[in-house]
Amino acid sequence: MLTLSKQKLSALNPLFLCQDQGHSGWSSVCTQGARHNYGHHQGSIAMLKTLIVEDSPVFRNTFREALCKEFPLMAVEEAIDGREALKKVASFLPDLVFMDIRLPGESGLELTRRMKASYPNIAIVILTDYDLPEYREAAHNGGADGFMAKGALNLQDVGKLLESMFPGRVLDSKGQARKTPC
Repeated sequence: MLTLSKQKLSALNPLFLCQDQGHSGWSSVCTQGARHNYGHHQGSIAMLKTLIVEDSPVFRNTFREALCKEFPLMAVEEAIDGREALKKVASFLPDLVFMDIRLPGESGLELTRRMKASYPNIAIVILTDYDLPEYREAAHNGGADGFMAKGALNLQDVGKLLESMFPGRVLDSKGQARKTPC
């Protein structure tokens, strides 16, 4: 069950413009009102490719919109279950996966183990409504690189996490490299 209040949802849901594609799930390249060339260029900050694996359409869409607003050079794909997530990982090759712990069919923890076995360089952050020590431990033991409780989720914490995982690659909404405060 989604525990974000209407106030927290509205804080995560800023205005944005995304280019949406596809019929199964969403595929968004986030922009600030103009098309950008998202190629990986040596010497510049590369696009961060992100997959959101979440079965709640309200949370998934709100989180995608918030990521698009805060990180305009982030390419975002979505999946609603493990089967779709594995297909998207194989075709999209994300740098980062935000993984719900409870998914239809296969748990996010088991899916994390499977993804890490085949794609060890993908960073996986577990998202859950249940911020329990045993869930954190299971996520860590399953190979997850991070853990965030949905009820306490905010963009500042997401930004700090991304800065720690991808130093120099995270851009803010002004297109500037974010700097981690000392």
